[in-house]
Amino acid sequence: MTGRAPKATTVRWRRWWAAERGSVTAEAVLVTPLLVMLLVFLAVVVHRGVDARLRLDDAAHQAARAATLQRSPTAATTAARDTASAALAQAGLVCRGVTTTMSGSLVPAGAVTVRVRCTVDFGQALLLGVPGGKTLESTASEVVDTYRSWRQPGGA
Repeated sequence: MTGRAPKATTVRWRRWWAAERGSVTAEAVLVTPLLVMLLVFLAVVVHRGVDARLRLDDAAHQAARAATLQRSPTAATTAARDTASAALAQAGLVCRGVTTTMSGSLVPAGAVTVRVRCTVDFGQALLLGVPGGKTLESTASEVVDTYRSWRQPGGA
């Protein structure tokens, strides 16, 4: 009798295992679309962040170039701020609290550096909405034209 018990248990195991055949395939068919949707959602969020970074870099470059075309530091700071805001709006990037800072000198062959800081709202990226945002910062430098005319102080 002891010889039959292991055989009966083995037969029961085989029947149970055979009854479950195909269940993994059915589960995979049900779960795969959810995993694909999750990956697409993640890809859209990552793309939104990369796209925001590229557009912010471009806005900083445009602001630095606009600043180098001005003759006074006040006009350069205003031009940098206005150009950065306009470039971000035209690019469709929704920012909360855009700030620009300018450093450098406007002398011929001098360098001007503009830093643009913006908090990007990721909620407009998707229909589902991603809460919160991320503060991004970009810096660009431009050289003032070497051959620009420069009126020296006290000169005629």
